[in-house]
Amino acid sequence: MTNQEIQSLLEEQRAFYRSGATIPVKFRVEQLKKLYAAVKKYQNEINDALTADLGKSHYEGFMCESGLVLTEISYMIKHTKRFARRKTVPTPLAQFPSHSYKQPVPYGNVLIMSPWNYPFLLTLDPLADAIAAGNTAIVKPSAYSPATSRIVEKILRECFAPDYVAVVTGGRAENTALLDQKFDFVFFTGSQAVGREVLRRTAEHLTPAVLELGGKSPCIVDASANIGLAAKRIVFGKYLNCGQTCVAPDYVLCERSVKDAFVKAVTAEIQKQYGADPLKNKDYGKIINEKHFARLCGLIDEKKVVVGGKTNAATCQIAPTVMDNVTYEDAVMGEEIFGPILPILTFESFDGVVDGLKTQEKPLALYLFTSNPKHIKRVTTELSYGGGCINDVVIHLATSAMGFGGVGESGMGSYHGKDGFDAFSHFKSIVDKKTWLDLPMRYQPYRSKLYETLLHIFLR
Repeated sequence: MTNQEIQSLLEEQRAFYRSGATIPVKFRVEQLKKLYAAVKKYQNEINDALTADLGKSHYEGFMCESGLVLTEISYMIKHTKRFARRKTVPTPLAQFPSHSYKQPVPYGNVLIMSPWNYPFLLTLDPLADAIAAGNTAIVKPSAYSPATSRIVEKILRECFAPDYVAVVTGGRAENTALLDQKFDFVFFTGSQAVGREVLRRTAEHLTPAVLELGGKSPCIVDASANIGLAAKRIVFGKYLNCGQTCVAPDYVLCERSVKDAFVKAVTAEIQKQYGADPLKNKDYGKIINEKHFARLCGLIDEKKVVVGGKTNAATCQIAPTVMDNVTYEDAVMGEEIFGPILPILTFESFDGVVDGLKTQEKPLALYLFTSNPKHIKRVTTELSYGGGCINDVVIHLATSAMGFGGVGESGMGSYHGKDGFDAFSHFKSIVDKKTWLDLPMRYQPYRSKLYETLLHIFLR
């Protein structure tokens, strides 16, 4: 779309929002039900698109994308009425008699920019939250996942008029044209580099934004961990979607006394879950494109590979790979991996690990495998990170009952369920002052000793 077409589309959405059509909760729930039905209707086409873009099996496509979308939409259908109610809050005695409350209202016209790694989930999940909160939306999916973008466009065009919810496809030119416009709210999921640019552009219009970014998410395995189960769960979370998951364990910090046992267990789990030749496993996907494939190949140090390392340039595939004896100076530790490469670093002192992580950029996720309650307490209370798990990985994002988001370099703001509704809403603070009594102490002239005494009683 051209700049003029995008501007005209946004003007149409502004007019629709100003009409008040999106405000009634009944309307919002009806739209969510239409979206839910469409996702169910096009389930096979959605799975086929994910296979085309990322090599995902239908099983993984439903488990990690469309199934989670259905869960989020159904959650919002059930709870939007409650979320949209005004919330009464206590009123100070000095404001007697009055009723104070917070009223959630939509931001208005919002922009949702989604990435290629989970192109269906990370487009429809925030859209469901935006609809529940009463906004209009322009959705911009990634150009790197064209098959999924097409099915997203098909679904949204079937469900909604473009002056309510619209899709803009394309690449950098369309991204730039969209960010030239003044939206009421922007929701972005993607890399830190692009996130910085989005924040710069939204700042020009003083537009609030949620940024869902990434980072190097550590996974700590201490000597008290169940090594076999830790290996099983880490292999699942690391190599899911070929490692192209924003909350995948980026690297493992393993206590030296159990490191050899852990490497052995991970090796066994990779073969158990993916077979002797993972590149021939029909349920194992691929890297999104040649550019990212080449970048990932450049991070593999063959001298440190203990498992995997096999690649297929023709299919953009990299086998599940483990690198041992890695240090912070290695290339693989210099950036977010976002691929099926697992570096293992060792440590002697758990306290040293915690103190060291305090000096690093704040990651989107952190995982700890342990049976030591003191270690759990230190990690959960002292370290700053978006979210995480104890004795598991990844699954904390698969619930609508908790917000999901980053902190610091890994993002700002959160969504899912109530947090998602709140992210796409502004909460007005309102005092409904009664007229049957008017306390005189706030008015001039300020000469009454009685009023001054009362004022000190009220304001303390």
